[in-house]
Amino acid sequence: MTLPERQLANAIRALAMDAVQAANSGHPGMPMGMADVATVLYSDYLKFDPNAPKWVDRDRFVLSAGHGSMLAYATLHLAGYARPTIEDIRNFRQLHSPCAGHPENFELEGVETTTGPLGQGLATAVGMAIAERHLNAVYGDDLVDHRAYVIAGDGCLMEGINHEAIGLAGHLRLGRLTVLWDDNRITIDGSTDLSTSEDIAARYAATGWHVESCDGHDPADIRRALDAALADPRPSLIACRTIIGFGAPNKQGTSATHGAPLGPDEIAAARKELGWIAEPFVIPADIASAWAAFGEKGKALHAEWNERLANSEKKSEFEDRLSGNVVPGDAFRAYLDGLVAEPPKVATRKASENTLGALTADIPALIGGSADLTGSNNTKTSSTKPLTKNDYSGRYIYYGIREFGMAAAMNGMALHGGVVPYGGTFLVFADYCRAAIRLSALQRQRVVYVMTHDSIGLGEDGPTHQPIEHLQSLRAMPNLLVMRPADAVETAECWALALAQENRPSLLALTRQNLPPLRHDVTENLCAKGGYRLRGASAARKVVLVATGSEVSLAIEVADKLEAAGHGADVVSMVSTELFDEQAAAWQADILPEDALIVSIEAGTTFGWERYTGRHGLRFGIDSFGASAPIEDLFRHFGLTADAITPQILAKLGN
Repeated sequence: MTLPERQLANAIRALAMDAVQAANSGHPGMPMGMADVATVLYSDYLKFDPNAPKWVDRDRFVLSAGHGSMLAYATLHLAGYARPTIEDIRNFRQLHSPCAGHPENFELEGVETTTGPLGQGLATAVGMAIAERHLNAVYGDDLVDHRAYVIAGDGCLMEGINHEAIGLAGHLRLGRLTVLWDDNRITIDGSTDLSTSEDIAARYAATGWHVESCDGHDPADIRRALDAALADPRPSLIACRTIIGFGAPNKQGTSATHGAPLGPDEIAAARKELGWIAEPFVIPADIASAWAAFGEKGKALHAEWNERLANSEKKSEFEDRLSGNVVPGDAFRAYLDGLVAEPPKVATRKASENTLGALTADIPALIGGSADLTGSNNTKTSSTKPLTKNDYSGRYIYYGIREFGMAAAMNGMALHGGVVPYGGTFLVFADYCRAAIRLSALQRQRVVYVMTHDSIGLGEDGPTHQPIEHLQSLRAMPNLLVMRPADAVETAECWALALAQENRPSLLALTRQNLPPLRHDVTENLCAKGGYRLRGASAARKVVLVATGSEVSLAIEVADKLEAAGHGADVVSMVSTELFDEQAAAWQADILPEDALIVSIEAGTTFGWERYTGRHGLRFGIDSFGASAPIEDLFRHFGLTADAITPQILAKLGN
């Protein structure tokens, strides 16, 4: 007997309201409102194999409205995934439960991306769609032919990142992307009439999207809209008119169901309204069997795909590409040898471009881009032709002035697999990207942020463009590897390190101004130590100068003056405080000995450097905003010259 689809959807509703009630915390309204849409999606459209959650050619389902996480947990459980179990769901929002308050990709294999910060899930799915089209262009329909489906709420569509994301998706004509908008017209504060009156459908249409609408509680109408979306070559928005908290007779359609448990009385009333007689956390056998059948179709499709892969001439290359194994090759080694033979005096942004020239020749998985600063970030190479709506095989994306959208899309590409994304902007605009950088770190994704113009050294553009607090605030972010190289060799080493980070993102802070060559040996990647002794003291060591990036050459000048005054001074290049902190205690103690005066020099805030200098050390930097002037004038003005720093160190030494 075929069960009514409403009963299948009610399984989602029951699990959602019971789990939220048990946790006394959560958001039951959205899962209850979108249960019918999710049921249709899983039954007839979503390509998945619950026994192989990481099948490369699966469709990607992104719950952008992550507060409604019980919709994800309920559907994964019902569709036959090993986790979450019903016990996991019973422990919703409890410590160590994989059913966290918002979906986390590192907790459950069926969760494609961590969501919760509204709008980012949708923007991440844009990156997934880009990766799919690129790999399809390279390997063909037999191996890569899938879609990305997003459930998004009103909040996702209000957030500023939505403008950036849908503009990029429309421009690239990403027809494999379908957004199912939970058009319930309710936010936490109440009706959306309180805060918005825009024509969302018109906005999407204006950016090149196909737009449909449907009754989100009518399976036939949902199918009609989905079929229309799949038939259109453009990305699609489907406005699913729903009732938040559907089935809760006294609270549905109101903000009362948005972010709080329904309460025992309302849950009892909802069970009666929905005709759901099962006990909490119990799924009747016939309903469980019907849901399990959805996954069986995907298992068959997966078996067919496995056969195609086995017979493909590209099998070995494809599997290597999707393994995530990216190793610099012959071109990179030749480039390093060239740096020793002819040490260049270049800005580290230029050194990065030169390094990328070798790396993109060696590694086809590298896909780059810039937020409208290609010529300044130096992120394009001869190996990376543009990725466009007419040629998805390209490896360079012109993101436009969409820093946040770029960062989120790179997260999506990294999560999709088969692509290692990097993208550039000015370091000061890391603030525009920060929420997505944080998700890169939280999700443990290999994304490389190329941030140039990293200090007052950018000169005349002035304080709006000169980073001050940025480096230290980014270093404070867990699981983000921040590296600030001092010359071309260090820049190349930092790139090699960034690509080796399989479980965390990297940020390269690079200069606009030219820097002298300081390293002349590439037999060992010294930057891997985070901080290392670039030059040891000649006289008896009394001072250790710790500097980063463009200030390392300044530290060399200071050391020369100190040595001339009879005081031995080590110079330490602190490329990455994160990597330095990961070294053995003996290494750290050798580099920063307790019997020396520790002095930090960085053209940014001095905040945080006391961690290395100690209370009695010296810290040279900038604890105000910058100014508009030529570079040399700025460094003099802020006291970042050997002539200004050396007397203060001598005074501290008692001379």
